[in-house]
Amino acid sequence: MKTELILVGRTVSKEFARVIDDYRERITHYMPFAVSVIPELKNTKSLSEEQQKVLEGELILKQLQPADTVVLLDEHGREPRSVELAAWLEKKLQTARRLVFVIGGPYGFSPAVYERANEQLSLSRLTFSHQMVRAIFVEQLYRACTIIKGEPYHHE
Repeated sequence: MKTELILVGRTVSKEFARVIDDYRERITHYMPFAVSVIPELKNTKSLSEEQQKVLEGELILKQLQPADTVVLLDEHGREPRSVELAAWLEKKLQTARRLVFVIGGPYGFSPAVYERANEQLSLSRLTFSHQMVRAIFVEQLYRACTIIKGEPYHHE
């Protein structure tokens, strides 16, 4: 199974970019994993939040294949513990052809993206910056991989 993380907009912080790249590299030891960036929209000051979500949504949908299992990182999603995420991931590794996680833009996702998604996950009830969510998510994905393999990274 291939796994991909789609991000809307580049990671601005060099520190977060280094963390994301470090965990991306670690994850590839467990499964094929790629990070794709959809470029930020230009001239967004003339767009409403809804228009921006729709345009970003069109770009996200172009990246998806019909058989993809699509998981949105969304504040309204299911909020698993790390061990629950690992169990969920282990099942997906056996059933999904390509598992695609999506972190949207600053205003969230368009209705079309929600409609296409198979699931939604939340990392916390707290609000984090989109830059920080990227780093937290790849760390949690790596943690899930180590839990599946029974490695000592995670402590209960």
